[in-house]
Amino acid sequence: MAEKYKIKGLTKCNLKTGEKLEVEIDGIEDAKVLLVKVGNKTHAVGPKCTHYGAPLKNGVLTPDGRLTCPWHGACFNVTSGDVEDAPALDPLAKFEIVEKDGAVYIQGDQNTIKAGRRSPNIQCSAKGQEKIVIVGGGSGAMGAVQALREQGNTFPITLISKEPYLPIDRTKLSKALLADATKLQWRSQEWFDSASVQTVQDEVSDVDFSKKNVSTKSGKSYPYTKLILATGGTPRALPLPGFKDLSNIFLLRTIPDVQAILSAIGEGKGKNIVVVGSSFIGMEVSNALSSNHNVSIIGMESTPLERVMGAEVGKIFQSTLSKSGVKFYMSASVDSAKPSSSSPSQVGSVNLKDGTSLPADLVILGVGVSPATAFLKSNPAVSLEKDGSLRTDESFRVPNLPDVYAIGDIATYPYHGPGGSGTPTRIEHWNVAQNAGRSVARSIASPSSAAPKPFIPVFWSALGSQLRYCGNTPNGWDDLVLQGKPDEGKFAAFYAKGDTVVAVASMQMDPVMTQSAELMRRGNMPGLSELRGGLDVLSVGVPAEVKI
Repeated sequence: MAEKYKIKGLTKCNLKTGEKLEVEIDGIEDAKVLLVKVGNKTHAVGPKCTHYGAPLKNGVLTPDGRLTCPWHGACFNVTSGDVEDAPALDPLAKFEIVEKDGAVYIQGDQNTIKAGRRSPNIQCSAKGQEKIVIVGGGSGAMGAVQALREQGNTFPITLISKEPYLPIDRTKLSKALLADATKLQWRSQEWFDSASVQTVQDEVSDVDFSKKNVSTKSGKSYPYTKLILATGGTPRALPLPGFKDLSNIFLLRTIPDVQAILSAIGEGKGKNIVVVGSSFIGMEVSNALSSNHNVSIIGMESTPLERVMGAEVGKIFQSTLSKSGVKFYMSASVDSAKPSSSSPSQVGSVNLKDGTSLPADLVILGVGVSPATAFLKSNPAVSLEKDGSLRTDESFRVPNLPDVYAIGDIATYPYHGPGGSGTPTRIEHWNVAQNAGRSVARSIASPSSAAPKPFIPVFWSALGSQLRYCGNTPNGWDDLVLQGKPDEGKFAAFYAKGDTVVAVASMQMDPVMTQSAELMRRGNMPGLSELRGGLDVLSVGVPAEVKI
């Protein structure tokens, strides 16, 4: 039952417009709320992001009432507490403010105040002639399912995933090598049941788009009136001698993959682990394993992540992981995997084309992913892009396939962020998939009024320190400004095409990335020349109007 609780040390609610203030609550141990003033009204909400618990007092508040997490881009509406952008799923708790007798109170129940969050309103009994089928069990699928129910859609939903568990926080597989599904699943089976969502563990084998029917490998079929394809990516293997034949060579995409890696490592320390690929996955898993094992990374570029981040920033990541004992073999090409002398069926070494031989108790491949669209390759109704993806419009609709949407790793969509100009772009980011799912849900729930969801791509990575990144470079970048102390791994990198900043990366300089994402979204990101002159992006005002 809602009660009034006094805010400690506050006699009057007199915040300035745009101000955020974290306060303690009298009578509830360790309880805090965040006061934020937007326009002429002050709001009281939970103080921490419901994704990973970042302090929202350090986030970015916009004039239209968006409060964005300083870490990973989750965004909340302070008027309602509702989620606006991924990756958070739970809304913030929202409390009424009461001023009385020289004190300020919030009104709410004790448990909700301590939690700072609330469960989304998703309970319903499915009804109606429409049938929504979602293929895939990743971030995009989870975003679509929850947003459909949040927005009041009650059509029957069937979620088909080939993975033997409910949707998980896949980012923790490579960053932390977690292998317990119960600790990774976003929602329980009871949650899906209460939302009238049928969950199916099966693999889709075909889609009859003319008859609007999905077929699975088990021989079952599922009719649809709306179809959301969110099948994600398939990790690439290496078609080189030894890599198909020898054991203890692993991909990393699923919980069974992590379980197999951990089993091969065992309880001991000091294993020789070779990671092929200086990609984000390769770098993250190397970072996670380096404290107890001898990790070597093989990369084709001159520095890790050079293609995306540039050599200057790549050197920062290489230096950080090198301090943890990771050895790098850059500008290198793999020749073959050789068997162990003691166990001929297992890998024993990885040979490079320059003759270098790296001892390997196990090998982890991080050489990229391909769109998981194999089930569509021979479908006469589908024209896949060269990379195997599906071309969509801004609302993620697939042209010439009525009532079909594609999101996440399999979608190539028109990018309208800075420097994009509608360039067809495929982005393999967790946040992009979930935001696309939320956008599609809005299109289905409100087909006559919903415009495409305007969001700036955001991703993060664990590379010794936490990397934040926003924007995208579909047309490349030709200049870079570094601010901060790069030699200490504390920096903000601004990537530009001409004078237009198209992407921003940061480490240990929160909330630079979040601020930049909001400025990009609103057409007010400073030019590279201003940033080269020393302008602090945190000093730039965030307008109310969205311009993408």
